[in-house]
Amino acid sequence: MADHRYAMIMAGGQGTRLWPMSRQHQPKQLLRFIERPEEPGRMRSLLELAAGRLEGVVPEDRRYICTAERYRAQILESLPQFSHDRLLGEPVARDTVNAVGFAAAALEKRDPDAIFAVLTADHIIEPARRFAEVMREGFALVEEDPSRFVTFAVRPTYPATGFGYVERAGAVPGRPGAFHVRQFVEKPGLEKAKEYIASGTFGWNSGMFVFSARAVMGALEKYLPETAAGLRRIQSALGTGRERATLDDVYPTLKKISLDYAIMEPASKERPSPVYGVTMDLDWLDVGSWPSYAETLHPDRAGNRTSGPAQSVIVGGTGNLVVSGAGPAHTVAILGCSDLVVVHTPEATLVMPLAEAQRLKDLHAALPDGLK
Repeated sequence: MADHRYAMIMAGGQGTRLWPMSRQHQPKQLLRFIERPEEPGRMRSLLELAAGRLEGVVPEDRRYICTAERYRAQILESLPQFSHDRLLGEPVARDTVNAVGFAAAALEKRDPDAIFAVLTADHIIEPARRFAEVMREGFALVEEDPSRFVTFAVRPTYPATGFGYVERAGAVPGRPGAFHVRQFVEKPGLEKAKEYIASGTFGWNSGMFVFSARAVMGALEKYLPETAAGLRRIQSALGTGRERATLDDVYPTLKKISLDYAIMEPASKERPSPVYGVTMDLDWLDVGSWPSYAETLHPDRAGNRTSGPAQSVIVGGTGNLVVSGAGPAHTVAILGCSDLVVVHTPEATLVMPLAEAQRLKDLHAALPDGLK
């Protein structure tokens, strides 16, 4: 069955909460701003890290990326191991169910027995060896029964309000770490999140999955028949001279909805439910905002963190994050300020209190198009 294993990395997000480094012409997944301890001095992108995690999980020629068509050239330049036919270019973003449905349609056409993992391009996940073991467990669950939908629940370390949650039901006999899923819960308030942590039965929703291409297409035909019909049109055109025109014509009409709402939640309410989970008992960091990016950097004695080639000078301040995309001749200086985020690029500079980071989307929405 391992001969039918594939993977698709979702890399379509723009990353507005990492503005001004993340821009429409260079989204966060392509920013080379992550330094790994084992490779000091080498900066890598989140997408490069995501692709590297697939070593030992699926063969290279069965790895796909789903992203905005406008990023095709940048991605192929950044990751030359991916061929044109393994980059699924969305003409417009239509949320996660359509990215997954697009991949399912393409993989089912290539291999009717395809089983594929859906991975994210937003995270730092360690250790890689344990990640590969967890993914193989997800594949094994679906290979036992291709009608299953497998999600991965990260063991929570604090009552996060920015993540969705997965509630565990009973364990799966003979499958350590695997469980039946009782329900999916969207981002809760703080008190509810504390209840989830105290219960010991909830995990953070990782946004990663394993299922068969055929089962995804079947679920779409059941829950979103119009979307399924559109994807079948796209599927028939893939690999032909009509591919791009069909995508441009059909894809923007697909209903914009998340995978969780469209498939995973209704499937989890069926009896018996085909939704299973596997616990991700590893270090998992969602690098989706400047505070979370700060966690990738080592603080100085005052808790200040800096990144980039420019000089950063901080006097009388604590807990600041300074990120500079300017050259080494530039200096960012902070005097007597604490808990600030300062991000400087040649095109724009951001200064905000760390506590206001979640509101950066509001600022981004107010920017003129040329600065987004």
